[in-house]
Amino acid sequence: MSTAPRPTAWHTGSRVWHGVLAAVIAASLITQLVLLFTGGTDVNADETTTHVTLGVRLVRLFSYFTIQSNLFVLVVAITLASNPTRDGRGWRVARLDALLGIAITGIVFALVLAPLTNPVGIAWWVNLGFHQLSPVLAVLGWLLFGPRPRFDRTTVAKALLIWPVVWIAYTFAHGAITDWYPYPFLDATELGFGAALRNALFVLLAAAVLAWLAKVVDHKLKAAPVTATGAASSSSRQEA
Repeated sequence: MSTAPRPTAWHTGSRVWHGVLAAVIAASLITQLVLLFTGGTDVNADETTTHVTLGVRLVRLFSYFTIQSNLFVLVVAITLASNPTRDGRGWRVARLDALLGIAITGIVFALVLAPLTNPVGIAWWVNLGFHQLSPVLAVLGWLLFGPRPRFDRTTVAKALLIWPVVWIAYTFAHGAITDWYPYPFLDATELGFGAALRNALFVLLAAAVLAWLAKVVDHKLKAAPVTATGAASSSSRQEA
């Protein structure tokens, strides 16, 4: 009768790393919600939002690509802290979406949005968690611990077509109704619909490039997890 492989330093490292990542995001999200409920700052907004109702502020908060990306990462990190060899068709798509979303969040914030925000006090820490710590920890965690291989062409296609496309459609539909857009480069009212859509498609194209790169790296790097003897584990099967 075969026995389950003994936990290794890889298993322990993955659990600790993803546990810390989950804690960073959870702490940032809880603190941001407390700020909203007490009339404080939304670190994603480039202007004060205290003139709108709490319900509207909450809808806007969860409309941000940043927040949705962090939620994807939070769920994936919790599953990996519990089971570092996690797999499954749906999980693979969620894993890639989390990776793409948080990488784009970090890149867009650094290149475009950082100069537009100036959070202070506790909001500075929330901003750090959402826009800097989470992207760095998530991408490094994937490079260090995988698990891999996990990404194939079907996973890439689903990851690009399901969430990002739906988010773009929702953003423009919501903006057309409320005249509110989560990011200046998507503001169809100020830029015109054509320019805003072009910017959205550019981000989607960047996501496609990152997805292809992630697939290549996923198969080029050493398979993970690693067994107690140092050999690559064959645990790449898909779970139901």
